[in-house]
Amino acid sequence: MTALRNDARAWIEQVRSADVIVAIPSYQNAGTIGYVVRMAGTGLAKYFPGLRSAIVNSDGGSPDGTQDVIRNTLVPQGVQVLTTQYQGPAGKGSAFRAVFEIVAALHAKACVVVDSDLRSITPEWIDRLGGPVLRAGFDYVAPLYTRHKHDGTITNNITYPMTRMLYGLDVRQPIGGDFGFSGDLARWWLAQDVWHTDVARYGIDIWMTTTAIAEGFKVGQAGLGLKIHDAKDPAASLGPMFSQVVGTLFALMQRYADRWRAVQTVQPAPLIGELPQGEPEAVPVNLSALIARLRDGLRDHAGILSRVLGAEHLATLNRIATYDEASFAFPAETWARAVFDFALACNAGALAAEQVIAALVPLYYGRTAGLVKEASGMDSAEFEQRVVQAQAATFLRLKPELVARWRERN
Repeated sequence: MTALRNDARAWIEQVRSADVIVAIPSYQNAGTIGYVVRMAGTGLAKYFPGLRSAIVNSDGGSPDGTQDVIRNTLVPQGVQVLTTQYQGPAGKGSAFRAVFEIVAALHAKACVVVDSDLRSITPEWIDRLGGPVLRAGFDYVAPLYTRHKHDGTITNNITYPMTRMLYGLDVRQPIGGDFGFSGDLARWWLAQDVWHTDVARYGIDIWMTTTAIAEGFKVGQAGLGLKIHDAKDPAASLGPMFSQVVGTLFALMQRYADRWRAVQTVQPAPLIGELPQGEPEAVPVNLSALIARLRDGLRDHAGILSRVLGAEHLATLNRIATYDEASFAFPAETWARAVFDFALACNAGALAAEQVIAALVPLYYGRTAGLVKEASGMDSAEFEQRVVQAQAATFLRLKPELVARWRERN
């Protein structure tokens, strides 16, 4: 099976080869994608002159004219452009699968993927993500940017501290959405039998980062400055994103158990460029809605929670839910142990993973409310050090408990 339609295959036959590709997955991004395409084209022409370059848009069937915007956007001469609709399960992962197929078919040496809603992208992003692959032998370059303290809450609460703790490499944005990778890694990803799973949807970013680290590819991260995009209130509905990202993260723990159980320390991922500076635009947050979602979820998922959590742990969470906004607190240690409980339950097989992760969602809202309270009065830089990094250190400190319980379970 292929994710490519006939128009994409015909374009590949015409272009025949490319050295570097910028890929832009999209769905209903007519308002922002033209700017992203212009920055990508400028970056390719400025930083990779003399190389065969292309921009590939892998679209999910946008009804808002996203593909028409791309067709009407001017790019520097010599930069090839394709906009195509992928085929397969609806989701970002299927869009990436189409990109991987194009990278493989054109024998590209490097590919840069950027989000379609970016308002802070510059031409330099293309060089910082793609240059290390072409010039320094990196296989995977993750983004490192400054985000507002209320942005990226799934990253801050779960994917960052868990990836860092499990695999021993400090990649700050494991699901950042903007990456550079080698043709070799794209072909390895393409050969994996995962395209019928959540990897074909929102699980793709955490899958890419985890497999790149765990399989021993050369991984780094690039300083990109501020990330300004269409961020959402963390109290808003998550839809399927949380389940697919966290479900993929937990499932990979089984695949790479022998590797992560042996990891005891954390090393920084090599940094390309400089640490980002500045204060991003604010992301709104509704604290009362977050706390209400915790309370409602503890009630609605009481049955599953009683099977996943110990009685004492569940009592602690129920007590936290009684706090009002003024006194609300959700400690990092309580949160880390809860995530461990759910990771173990997802891999035990006694309960459906979808049910388990659905019961974790209200706890995630509770911990996010705790972060909002802890962040009061802090700018994003202070929040990063005093809250996010402190929480990540808590996960690592408690890791022996997870390892012991994993071994006991098996």
